[in-house]
Order: sequence, then structure tokens, then C-alpha cells
Amino acid sequence: MARKNLLTKLLSRSLDDAPPPELPELKFVFFIIDWNQAQALSDIFNEHHVRFHFLTKGVTGYSSDILDLLGIDSSDKAVICCLEQAVLFPLLVKDARKKQLFNSPGQGLAFTIPLSAINDPILLIFKESIYKNKDLSAIKPGKKGGKMAKKYSHDLIVSIINHGSGDEFMNTARAAGASGGTVMHARGQAHDGAVKFFGISVQDEKDIIFILTSREKKAAIMQAVSEAHGLNSEAHGIIFSVPADDVTGLDFE
Repeated sequence: MARKNLLTKLLSRSLDDAPPPELPELKFVFFIIDWNQAQALSDIFNEHHVRFHFLTKGVTGYSSDILDLLGIDSSDKAVICCLEQAVLFPLLVKDARKKQLFNSPGQGLAFTIPLSAINDPILLIFKESIYKNKDLSAIKPGKKGGKMAKKYSHDLIVSIINHGSGDEFMNTARAAGASGGTVMHARGQAHDGAVKFFGISVQDEKDIIFILTSREKKAAIMQAVSEAHGLNSEAHGIIFSVPADDVTGLDFE
């Protein structure tokens, strides 16, 4: 019994003394492509063992002039997002290019959003599998740390407005410097307090508009759309932005 307890103690000590597993750098990954190419991109995700991804339909919010310039139609768009290791994103883009999803400007758009926190069970999944993906064995994660904050060159402006206000909203955004956007439809839900304070209607049809823009243009676009389509307007817009990086497919900007 004493020998067994000693062995258990030694094993516990060796595990305690072992360095903790490296924390993977996780990103929220966005791809926006033509709807008829959604399955091809989903197949790429499956080939790389992306744990889960989500697909929804949006419509192009580019101006007709931009669409003519790029040679693309105002067709339905697939918005595909997933949570993955940062080192996997270049591989997904590389394979998307091989399948001709990003061969010309405006044909596809991809970017990532940095995470500030995540719930422990999901993080544990990535901790346990970080060294098991053969596709990542030759890629070394970038070094973290340091006192200087990362500088982002792009921002994603997210706007939630009343359904039917999208055309006017995009006209305002384009006049302020936006090249375009992607519109998705949703149904709003709001707490009674928000309804009383902001005058937001509950369960109204909403449009969610994504505008990816350079950081230099962000302030002007947000100010313009907030003044014209904010909470005090008929659009009742809720407008915010988040930093974006690893941007692919914005050659026309």
C-alpha cells in the first residue's frame, strides 16, 4: 500500500511539474462568398477538421458601380463563420484560392475577429487538439506577449437596423467612404427596459449589416450612419465596430 501511494505521489508530482499546454490563439473567422460556392467552402472546413461552423444567407450591399467594376452580380451571399486556431486561417484561405473562391477582387472576402474571452469547455477542446492536427505541424504560432498592443488595419462595422432601411443606410455609408457591405435578415428581441428607454420595437424584422473597412475610414462611416440611422431615426440603428485582421479579398479598396 505504501509503495502504491508513493508511485501515485510521484506521478502526480511529474504532472504538476510539467509545463502547461500552450494556449492556442483563437479567432472568430468570417468568409463571405457567393451562395452557390458555400458547399465548396464547407467541404474545405470539413477537410481541415474545423470543429463547427455556421452558415447563413446574406445579400450584397455594394453599389451598382462597384459591382460593375468588379464584374459580379448582386446575388445572394453565404456568410460562413467558425471558431478556430489562428494558424489554421491561412490554410483555409489557401485551399479556398485553389478552388477559385478568391481568384479575383470582390469575388470573396475573409477576415478574422480577435477574441477577448471564451468559455472553458470550448477552450479545453482546442487545448487537447492543438498538437493533433497534422496540417498545423509545420506552422509555428506567432509569439505572444510584449507591452505593445497589436495595431489593426481594418474594422468590422456591425449595424442592426429596422428592416427596409438597408438601401438608405448603404447609400449613407457609401457616401462616407464605404465600398460596400453584406446584409442579413433577423428578428429582433428586446427587454422591456430597452423598449422604454430607446423606443426599440420588440420582434420587428431587422437587417444586420456588416461593413468591413480600413481603420482610416471607420470613424467617418460610423459618424455618418449613426447620425442618419441611429436610435433617434426611423431605422433605430444599433451601430458598433470590432477590430478585424487577416483580411483577404479587399484588393479593390
